[in-house]
Amino acid sequence: MDNKEVIRQFEEIEHKVERVIEACKSHEATNLELINKIERLEEELQKKTEAENNYLKERDLIRSKIDSLLVRLEDITEV
Repeated sequence: MDNKEVIRQFEEIEHKVERVIEACKSHEATNLELINKIERLEEELQKKTEAENNYLKERDLIRSKIDSLLVRLEDITEV
């Protein structure tokens, strides 16, 4: 191998390494975007879970009050 061939191969290797570095940077940016999206979705899910739990508690409270009123009405009608 002569020096020109060695230099050409090194330049080719350098070009390939640069492309790999660019691809890594691109993947890092995409990864960061996805991590941020996951965090937003987890926050949304947490809010929806809390809202559902509040709804279930409220529904149970309303059912309890209705049952209590029905018992009182039955007591009144029995007398």
